[in-house]
Amino acid sequence: MGSQAIQGQLWGKQPKDWATIQEQTANAGYNHALYFLKVKPSDSVLDIGCGSGLFCNLISETGASITGIDASEAMIVEAKGRHQSIKFLVGEMEELPFLDGVFNIVSGFNSFQYAANITNALKDAKRVLVRGGKLVTMIWGNKEDCEAASFLKAVGSLLPPPPPGAPGPFALSENQLLEKTLEAVGFKIINNTDVISIWDYPSKEIALKGLMSSGPVARAIENSGFDKVLETISASIQPYIKPDGKVAYNNKFRIVISEKV
Repeated sequence: MGSQAIQGQLWGKQPKDWATIQEQTANAGYNHALYFLKVKPSDSVLDIGCGSGLFCNLISETGASITGIDASEAMIVEAKGRHQSIKFLVGEMEELPFLDGVFNIVSGFNSFQYAANITNALKDAKRVLVRGGKLVTMIWGNKEDCEAASFLKAVGSLLPPPPPGAPGPFALSENQLLEKTLEAVGFKIINNTDVISIWDYPSKEIALKGLMSSGPVARAIENSGFDKVLETISASIQPYIKPDGKVAYNNKFRIVISEKV
């Protein structure tokens, strides 16, 4: 069993807030990937964990063929409503519903860390790639470079106790675990870059809506109740409110681009 049964429900609670507010926080990663890959109209691209489809839309503007897959039916409904010409489907990242070697680019922006088994998810991404195809993986940068770590810590305090040895949100960032896993699966890393990602919200109210649209927050609400989650996250935002009322978190995302050999 993969991650779809759990993650699909959690990430489908607030799809419109995710689509209109929070999805844009990954723009720095999207732009870096597009610049490095130089996507061509002849390319066939799969975006795993596509959410409400922002990266898919950016790819479609290059003329390339793009397919988006996500665990959340609600996110896919949102994506289809916004980008009607793009193929979107609900599915499991560890059991992708595609034949071997049908894509020459596969991407996963802050998605592979939610797999029940990350190695299995990366192996299936490799399976659907052509030889020489590129895999784009985005994760958090180092914890000390991410002001949003304070938000993640606040959410973590509201979750049920994790099982022994369970990885945290920065697990793949530490000790080059992502890079080591990619190489063990059979990928050759060709680019590894930390990009600056500023989460900029016009107000605390908008920041709360965006931050509370994620799957981990939905799980925290199930465990601790909406009021407690709202109070805790609201308090965690306070240090990042600017004199003009805007909210900004300075972060880094790590983009690892590898090749199937």
